[in-house]
Amino acid sequence: MVWLFLYKAIWGGIAALGFAALFNAPTRSFFHIFLLGAIGVFFKFILLTVFEANIVLASLAGAVVIGFLSIPSAHYKHTPPFIFYIPAVIPMIPGVLAYRMMLGLIKLAGNPKTMDYNTIIAETVNSGIKVLFILISLSVGVIIPMLLSRKETVKDMKMPFVKK
Repeated sequence: MVWLFLYKAIWGGIAALGFAALFNAPTRSFFHIFLLGAIGVFFKFILLTVFEANIVLASLAGAVVIGFLSIPSAHYKHTPPFIFYIPAVIPMIPGVLAYRMMLGLIKLAGNPKTMDYNTIIAETVNSGIKVLFILISLSVGVIIPMLLSRKETVKDMKMPFVKK
């Protein structure tokens, strides 16, 4: 079971690295982006499997963890925090649910007189609402730490555990 958690975390970090490279993040920040992506996916997956949390709340918690950890990373690497939290949070976007929602919409648009029309519409709406709330929770999750710690710029913050 522990190997499954590490497996998910490593692939979450690799996905975050891919998005960091795609967005031309500085190479000096790649290690921290990998760690943030891995920690966020690990935290979300732990909440989903061990504590059986709701996917929306688990996504929110993973995004908050990424947001809080991106502040000292930004301070240490002298880079804006969004360089760290944007690529790290993208792997937590629910692609499968969005795909199911789009398939449901295509089925509904293609043949509205099917026998299981109500089932298809219920599954489509369910997937769409989950996608919407997960995306909102991811964006709010990374913004909360920025709002709570935003008294001054990251460069001027006093961090006792980070050496200059």
